[in-house]
Amino acid sequence: MLDLRLDNARTLDDPAPHPIGIRDGRITDDVAAAREVIDLGGRLVTPPLVEPHIHLDAVLTVGQPRPNVTGSLFEGIAIWAERVRDLTIEDVKERAAEALRWQLANGVLAVRSHVDVCDPQLKALRALAELREELRGTIELQLVAFPQQGILGFPGGEDLMREAVALGADVVGAIPHYELTREDGVESVRFAFALAAEHGLRVDIHCDETDDEHSRFVEVMAAETIRRGLTGRVTASHTTAMHSYNAAYAYRLIGNIARAGLHMVTNPLDNAVLQGRFDTGPVRRGHTRVKQLQEAGVNVSIGHDSIMDPWYPLGYGDPLQAAFVLAHLGHMSGDAELRRLIDMITVNPAAALGLDDYGLRPGGPADLVVFDAPTPADALRLISPRYLVLRAGAVVARTEPARTTISWAGSARTVDYLRPSTP
Repeated sequence: MLDLRLDNARTLDDPAPHPIGIRDGRITDDVAAAREVIDLGGRLVTPPLVEPHIHLDAVLTVGQPRPNVTGSLFEGIAIWAERVRDLTIEDVKERAAEALRWQLANGVLAVRSHVDVCDPQLKALRALAELREELRGTIELQLVAFPQQGILGFPGGEDLMREAVALGADVVGAIPHYELTREDGVESVRFAFALAAEHGLRVDIHCDETDDEHSRFVEVMAAETIRRGLTGRVTASHTTAMHSYNAAYAYRLIGNIARAGLHMVTNPLDNAVLQGRFDTGPVRRGHTRVKQLQEAGVNVSIGHDSIMDPWYPLGYGDPLQAAFVLAHLGHMSGDAELRRLIDMITVNPAAALGLDDYGLRPGGPADLVVFDAPTPADALRLISPRYLVLRAGAVVARTEPARTTISWAGSARTVDYLRPSTP
């Protein structure tokens, strides 16, 4: 007998309502009798959402110790440098755990968090390493050693990166465009790659997060990936300068990114408000060349980046909201593109994080998300609540969507914002 059967489920590969059987925490193609049956009523089911880029050490600190008056990236960095002085392990764990609860409710079961290691005591990393162990089996948490103030431009930066890896960082980061010189930026990338290769770790670098068309460190990342044979283990995050490169250079660069097998992460929420600050019109949109990268076969994911911190005062940890924004900023409103946006918050980031046991398939883990919507387009259009979230076949989050009624022609009518005959 099955432990659970989900009836009338729609999936990306099979939009016709069908049952999904679950036994011993895994999906089975046996859909016989079950101890519990939940009728999903034609709702969309996907693999769990994956967050490839967030800063859990900084979440929920908006206004601390002061607000970001300009809303700019660099004022945010300055404010965070002040806030770091007051960090405690308890403070970081409490805020990060709250944000992770929000993410879990939104269907996120795997998270990669960048953690600022420009702190001689590495309090944020120690805190999140503890939280990673406490949440094992609920949310998979990867930690990136991220030098917010730079590696070469921060006193003792190289030693702090080595110590962060020794303390258990899963991924090695860098921020080359923030280093003091172009040469230092190149050296910081090479240092990060060498450190990762030495310890068998992945690489995820904040790269070219600027409007400056002369910021070209992602080419260094591609070259190092090829030379060191790290294909599939390297992620370039942001790369917003790419939207300002001339077409000839961008064409050659994208070819090399594809050759290197880099994963790319775009962060439409933060970068939409942080980039283009020096433009008077037209104002650049603040994201990388998503569609051109995808046309070249490059794996591109969507990150949330911030939740109520010095850089971004909004957000509630929902990747679907970030995908909704990219649909507009990235001109991704075509039928196939809307479906692709769902991939960019599920299977694409799962590949970037190197998640092995992932995806909806017989024999696969019964980790899944049920949207309160029948199709990918409806899920995006409504930024629909997650009706159910399952981990190993157990319901770990449940949302009772609001019910709206109106008075219409003398009678009460229910409004669900769906077309009467959804295929």
